[in-house]
Amino acid sequence: MGRLAAASLAGTAIEFFDFFVYGTAAALVLGPLFFPTFSPLAGTLAAFGTFAVGFLARPLGSVLFGHVGDRHGRRPVMFASLLLTGCATVAVGCVPSYATLGITAPVLLLVLRFLQGLGLGGEWGGAVLLTAEHAPERRRALWASFPQIGPAVGFLLANGVMLALSAALTDAQFRAWGWRVPFWAAGVLAAGGLLLRSSLAETPQFRELSEAGRRASAPLTEVARDHWRLVLLTAGALAVGYAVFYTVSTWALTYGTERLGVDRTVMLACVMAAVAVKGAATPFVAMLGDRHGRRSLCLAGCAASALWAFPMVGLLHTGRPSLMFLGFLGSLLAFITMFAVVAAYLPELYEPRVRCTGAAVGYNLAGVLGGALTPIAATALSEGGGSGPPWGVAAYLTVVALVSLGCFALLPETLPDAVRSEAPRTAPA
Repeated sequence: MGRLAAASLAGTAIEFFDFFVYGTAAALVLGPLFFPTFSPLAGTLAAFGTFAVGFLARPLGSVLFGHVGDRHGRRPVMFASLLLTGCATVAVGCVPSYATLGITAPVLLLVLRFLQGLGLGGEWGGAVLLTAEHAPERRRALWASFPQIGPAVGFLLANGVMLALSAALTDAQFRAWGWRVPFWAAGVLAAGGLLLRSSLAETPQFRELSEAGRRASAPLTEVARDHWRLVLLTAGALAVGYAVFYTVSTWALTYGTERLGVDRTVMLACVMAAVAVKGAATPFVAMLGDRHGRRSLCLAGCAASALWAFPMVGLLHTGRPSLMFLGFLGSLLAFITMFAVVAAYLPELYEPRVRCTGAAVGYNLAGVLGGALTPIAATALSEGGGSGPPWGVAAYLTVVALVSLGCFALLPETLPDAVRSEAPRTAPA
């Protein structure tokens, strides 16, 4: 389990490094480089539009790779998705700006971002199922939480490199070539991830399905016919997590640097510190999920997200690093209260023969609902608000949180009563 958890964590960290480094670049430099004929606001919105395309591609990736995972195994998904995302990310770092290629430059950016999203859409299902289906029932949330630490590690790597480059280079150097370095580094990371995953074994549950001849012949058809309501509920339930995370990690960077005049290294440092705490808290929250159930923690996380939305926006608007960090941290702790256990919760909601497709489609469709639109909506809502805090952003997050709360309320608990009753007497792994 230790080796499986480490390989899953490393892979998701690398894939999310690829995905997040684009979001940071979109917030800081892509607008003027690839959309120079637009106004500053329109350029930022256009850059976030290419950012959103990655989310739109993720459900398609979950369908494509979910079919592979349910038909041919979880293990092949982890190789193919990482290879695709890594190659697309390196290519983004090689695309010339608008000044060199004209309109072709943003078009290439759009295509490569789509391929990034396609690969990431398959990664989550493969990595989570490989861990969750190997894990013992009493500690499934704990072991399955390790792939969920990957996004935090990937974010810290991506923004750590951006922060170092931003501090070491002049603004002109950073805009000319410095922002490309993290994209090129993705190739080295992807090669290391593929090597690490080469020794992983297929999951026992998939081997049982194969030996019994019970693999789904058309997983997507079965999911659409028999589990469509579950897919919509899980997508709606998880939407708030994406909305909260990308408000903090993407929109807040733009708002802080452009509207508040905070230095970008300060903004990156505040967000990174909050993400680091969130990542460290993940396995401990997951252990609570093994004791008290998945659904109860998800409901608590939704409620906390709704209650903290207005304080977070108010603290951000102060422009003071310590208060901004506090605002970000509260939001991300509410986020991880839900997302620490979803890697165990979603697979348990779907039957094994269509689990890779169903869980991945629900998870990535939530990314479209909560992640793709949030930076665009938040940027639009924060414009024209005068000198006061952008309360429209807080209202938006509150509404999304309440919708997700309703969806979680309609989902069942999956932790067996026998496990819950014995969990307090079970020593942590």
